[in-house]
Amino acid sequence: MSQRMRSQPMIILGDDSQRVQDEDAQEHNISAARAVAQAVRTTLGPKGMDKMLVDSMGDVTITNDGVTILKEMDIDNPTAEMIVEVAETQEDEAGDGTTTAVALAGELLKNAEDLIEQEIHPTAIIRGFTLAAEQAREEANDIAENVDTDDTEVLRSVAETSMTGKGAEVNKEHLAELIIEAVQAVTVESDDDENVVDLEYANIETQTGGSADDSELLDGAVVSKDPVHDDMPTDVEDASVMLLGEPIEVEEAEASAEISLSSPDQLQDFLDQEDSQLREKVERIEDAGANVVFCQKGIDDLAQHFLAKKGILAVRRAKKSDMEFLSEVLGARIVSDLDSASEDDLGHGSVRRDDADELFYVEGEGEESHGVTLLLRGSTDHVVDELERGITDALDVVSQTVADGRVLAGGGAVEVELARRLRGYADGVEGREQLAVEAFADAFELVPRVLAENAGLDPVDTLVDLRAAHDDGEKRAGLDVLSGEVEDTFEAGIVEPAHAKAQAISSAAEAANLVLKIDDIIAAGDLSTEGGDEGGAPGGAPGGMGGMGGMGGMGGMT
Repeated sequence: MSQRMRSQPMIILGDDSQRVQDEDAQEHNISAARAVAQAVRTTLGPKGMDKMLVDSMGDVTITNDGVTILKEMDIDNPTAEMIVEVAETQEDEAGDGTTTAVALAGELLKNAEDLIEQEIHPTAIIRGFTLAAEQAREEANDIAENVDTDDTEVLRSVAETSMTGKGAEVNKEHLAELIIEAVQAVTVESDDDENVVDLEYANIETQTGGSADDSELLDGAVVSKDPVHDDMPTDVEDASVMLLGEPIEVEEAEASAEISLSSPDQLQDFLDQEDSQLREKVERIEDAGANVVFCQKGIDDLAQHFLAKKGILAVRRAKKSDMEFLSEVLGARIVSDLDSASEDDLGHGSVRRDDADELFYVEGEGEESHGVTLLLRGSTDHVVDELERGITDALDVVSQTVADGRVLAGGGAVEVELARRLRGYADGVEGREQLAVEAFADAFELVPRVLAENAGLDPVDTLVDLRAAHDDGEKRAGLDVLSGEVEDTFEAGIVEPAHAKAQAISSAAEAANLVLKIDDIIAAGDLSTEGGDEGGAPGGAPGGMGGMGGMGGMGGMT
């Protein structure tokens, strides 16, 4: 009896639970991660294609920005979400290079899968990848070239490289100038003689109408609002501005109450009391010395009339982000209680109205005032949105270059050089980890291959030419996809920040190692494939991506 009991399996999972172990689990995870990388790799480089993403509400986003694509996709697979985190981390830390980081992570896992099929244990692969990532970062630091952060020519190349292939490419020369001026305007030198760039003081506003060539950099803030009353002034040169966080409305009782009135006079007294309350609020604004009010909440119609009579310009329902930026531009404090408002809370500068664009331009004065606004213009909402994404990335990479002071040649030059050096490093690595280091080196060459593929060039011929150039000591030799030639990409103006590349290496290696370390998947639901690709495309692995959450959003992409 006891022998029979010992031979029975112990069931500890629910009836609906599914479990995938060992090689099946690793294959499932690697396929899910590669599906994410496959989704964005066609967007890489100046000749990368765009994706159209349609959400459940029918809103359309057209972009080739890696992190935007992955955020908008309906990804509900836990492994795939880990790769999406690579893109988000890259965006937060470096501002650009998200597609490279995700594509590199996918290629690392593809190469790792080949090693697993050769019966190399994942632990050895993880150790090899860790060694390779550390060595690659060291080599990248060695390859990187120090630049003077006042060298506007290099900064312009960095900005234009970031924008190439995106919606901002057509007007990249003009926009690059604006970006450099914006970064320089918010750069300060710290006590240890290092440049600190605070992009919180560089705001981006968009306006539909016109072309990107009409975009401009403005000192101060731009507020897309109208005056609350037609009789108010619209231009105030000597402005004393109050930023008000509470409404200019009749205060409501905390509890519901009924008022019994026995005569029309009592009703009039009640209405007069409300008028008096609004009049007092306006008088407090006037007594504080303000002649311009930006209110985050509502302004009562009668209060608007009182403000107009006193010649005070007022704007209501200002965005919280606008209020915070105006606080920096004007050196003002946001008033949360009008009863305690004083002249010390006010900011000073000028306010002028652009009636054609329905915008207020607000400039501050004095040492407490700092902040610039990039006003971007485009023909349609989709154009403006993509332009803003490209400018945001370019701002980030230029600020990283100013802060870090190191750059690399682009066009796949650094990846081919790192691959060459890692293969030399692998010769000194003992054990099976050597194969993992070589696999890491091979993964780097994905970047020039994909750049060539997306440009309609032969990836094999391109890679052969690049390897030959680097073997001859031309460490800055990369692919110029516009000419289709292998050349010194640094001299050609294809320049990338070193910090972004180092971050991409770290993020991709850590994500790959995290996926490889998983050998058991226990799911509360069904792991069976639901409508997977019949041809076995990435993502259609055994075990599928169904119950673990599919990638339904990919159906909305073209």
